[in-house]
Amino acid sequence: MFKTLRNAWKIPELRKKIIFTAFILLLYRLGNRIPVPGVDVAALRTFFDTTLSTTVLGFYNTLSGSAFSEATILALSIQPYINASIIIQLLTIAIPALERLAKDGGEEGKKKIERITRYTTVGLGLLMGFAYTVMLSNYGILADGLSIWSIQGLSIVFTFTAGSALVMWLGEQITEHGIGNGISIILFANIISRFPDNIINTITGLSAGTMQWWAALIMIVGIVVLAFLIVFVNDAERRIPIQYAKRVVGRKVYGGQNTNLPIKVNMSGVMPVIFAQSIASLPATIFAFTNPGGTSKHGFVQFLINMFKTNSWFYAFLYFILIFAFSYFYAAIQYDPVEISNNLKKNGGFIPGFRPGKPTADFIKKVISKLTLYGAVYLSVVALLPLIAGKLVPNASVLSIGGTSIIIVVGVALETVKALEAQMLMRHYKGFLD
Repeated sequence: MFKTLRNAWKIPELRKKIIFTAFILLLYRLGNRIPVPGVDVAALRTFFDTTLSTTVLGFYNTLSGSAFSEATILALSIQPYINASIIIQLLTIAIPALERLAKDGGEEGKKKIERITRYTTVGLGLLMGFAYTVMLSNYGILADGLSIWSIQGLSIVFTFTAGSALVMWLGEQITEHGIGNGISIILFANIISRFPDNIINTITGLSAGTMQWWAALIMIVGIVVLAFLIVFVNDAERRIPIQYAKRVVGRKVYGGQNTNLPIKVNMSGVMPVIFAQSIASLPATIFAFTNPGGTSKHGFVQFLINMFKTNSWFYAFLYFILIFAFSYFYAAIQYDPVEISNNLKKNGGFIPGFRPGKPTADFIKKVISKLTLYGAVYLSVVALLPLIAGKLVPNASVLSIGGTSIIIVVGVALETVKALEAQMLMRHYKGFLD
């Protein structure tokens, strides 16, 4: 990876792209440290540490680089855009008009889908900004006497909304003029921005004696092993052999070549983990809003509160089941065995040993089902190991690095390196080809 970056830096055009990407990230990080006026940031940080750290809002705070817990102008970060993209993707499958626009609309259809996603992002940003401001008002974190319906209160809502739109624009600028996918790069920057604090907390815990050296060593080794596992599985795929029949057109013979249909082991990426974590944390979020102190006079309610905490075994089991459910859901969305079989048949292709049509579709469906199982097990291991380590290793939570964060960081790093390699190959960079 470092060799690729060094070679890319030697190319003037790629060097400009890297500098541009770094400049956009610098602007983003500066905006991530500017709080909106009228918010007690210290009280908000305390509220997150004591009440919301085990909720879905704590997960959003991780993805925003701690901006969510400090009510900065970019507090919503990329969450509205990610949610809008997921909603539009699901609606594209459910609504025939959007499906035709995505499949048959060509470049113009793609631009229309992107435009719809942008409008949806602004709408979700307005909704999330309003809900966030209402939460700040209800818990007395806004300045004394400040009403959400006042001009200053509404300006806070519009500031959060404008911040989400600005983050979307910054991501698009990186995608167009920089290196890699802009939204992924921003998400990558948010997560790694928390690493220095995690390292400092670990060193402080070792110095104070609250964390044993062997516990820190186990956690570091575990993170390295998970990173190697993610790198290995990221490129793992099942290649189904495809053979095309020969066709005689005039005096020429076409076709007859052998190729393959690659299907990734982890075909759904990190999305099943994100969805599973959001839903599994939803009860804890509801309890945090309805029971700010975290305790209840009713024994059964307190039992439920303890059961849905992110460090409980029941939460881990629910997390595991949801990862499997969403893995199969996304596999069903992304791959249609009947459509793949029909496309092969139309182009004169077939899988050796299987007749075109239903037998081919059944075979592809069987392969996808097996790969989805392996992918779900892989995602479950990566996502649950930090939780299990937190239960078994004393004070392991000091590192505060989740499996989702590791998947995102390693995945984005690999994608960015591949993007650099692809651009160097297009420029026939001799040093890289050698």
